[in-house]
Amino acid sequence: MYKSFDEIKAALSNGATSCVTLVENYLARIEEKKHLNVWNEVYADEAIAQAKKVDEKLKNGTAGRLAGMVVGLKDVIAFKDHGLQASSKILDKYISPFSATATDRLLDEDAIIIGRQSCDEFAMGSSNENSAFGVVKNNIDETRVPGGSSGASAVAVSDQHCLVSLGSDTGGSVRQPAAFTGTVGLKPTYSRISRWGLIAYASSFDTIGIISHNVPDAALVLEIIAGQDEQDATVSQQPVPAYSTTVDDQPKEKLKIAYIKETVESEHLNQEISQKTFDKINALKAEGHQVEGIEFPLLDYLLPTYYILTTAEASTNLERFDGVRYGYRTDQPKDLEALYKKSRSEGFGDEVKRRIMLGTFVLSASYYDAYFSKAQKVRRLIKETTEKILSEYDFILMPTTSTPSFKIGEYGENNLLELYLGDLYTVHASLAGLPAISIPNGEDKEGLTIGLQVMANRFEEEKMLAFSNYLSKL
Repeated sequence: MYKSFDEIKAALSNGATSCVTLVENYLARIEEKKHLNVWNEVYADEAIAQAKKVDEKLKNGTAGRLAGMVVGLKDVIAFKDHGLQASSKILDKYISPFSATATDRLLDEDAIIIGRQSCDEFAMGSSNENSAFGVVKNNIDETRVPGGSSGASAVAVSDQHCLVSLGSDTGGSVRQPAAFTGTVGLKPTYSRISRWGLIAYASSFDTIGIISHNVPDAALVLEIIAGQDEQDATVSQQPVPAYSTTVDDQPKEKLKIAYIKETVESEHLNQEISQKTFDKINALKAEGHQVEGIEFPLLDYLLPTYYILTTAEASTNLERFDGVRYGYRTDQPKDLEALYKKSRSEGFGDEVKRRIMLGTFVLSASYYDAYFSKAQKVRRLIKETTEKILSEYDFILMPTTSTPSFKIGEYGENNLLELYLGDLYTVHASLAGLPAISIPNGEDKEGLTIGLQVMANRFEEEKMLAFSNYLSKL
């Protein structure tokens, strides 16, 4: 199996493989590892039919830039005439009437979509244990979680079910699973990729993200799916750089890099992750780069601000799922009110209901100013403080997670706070709307993978991708 798109293109070019053979190999792997519970639906016949068309295009010299790339979609990204459920019972049997802009742009360049992947329900979770389709297992250690909410998307890449996955990242949902599975997880600047066709969790945070084996593949996919879209009023109008042509560039001058001391030196950070992070910091210093520890005074406010704002947005976004127009509907309700209440209570899982109730609480008349309004003000302070740091430094470096992958079932109903605390390192970039990427940074003594996170200023993906590619080789 191939671990880079360059390898696939070379094999297609010299006749060592074909798109049909690639798809057949991936399908065999999916079947072999179906106990990992990665896929909500596999498009086997359709993917082979598409592969035949792409093979013909390759013969004719008319194939797109992604010919030979097999992609999986997280079950929150629309694909016309295919199921779309957000791994929730409330969207049972729902078929999407249109495709996400990102999906269409992949297809336009002859990517082959092989199926839709499980996730935490409505992308709410950090472990992929909250899916209506059951728990997803980490391929590296099947007793452990793959992270969330895009955990299945990360396992699909790590375990060779497809070359690339599109996930979504609201507070770390692409980066944390990447760290737990030894893959690359890219969250671009908010608005860099159109959200048209992405099921909303928290609309001012949600971004489509990319999971791949390496940085160059993520750069190429970003180049193709990013950019303006008349369907999405929030998408950026800024031109999209040719990320794939600059991703291999070496730094032209010595860089100035910051790391937040409270994150890397925290007693709550796993010691092996701390050591691996400092190993990279020392490797950068050995190359002549300036790496400095700084303080971030708003660190304690990151998680409360994130959870207040995202639950508030979720409570309004999920109002549309009512059991009336589409999806799951309860049997024989006694009246309209019972139809709404029972459909939602039966259709939504516990974690989703928990976040809807929290969000409804903070938006209520008595608490709106005390919680929601204050959180908005703190978010602005976080954004301004982070952008000020990035006006003085090229990048901010930190671990992606505070621990390696944890055991399935380790965080039950009585210690959910500890589970939420695991998002501390990833919500920072999400609150500030900045691009961030998790790259593999070795393993601990048990063979569990560790991630290193790079954060850059707004729309500096080109610079961040080239640096991350350079850093991954140090």
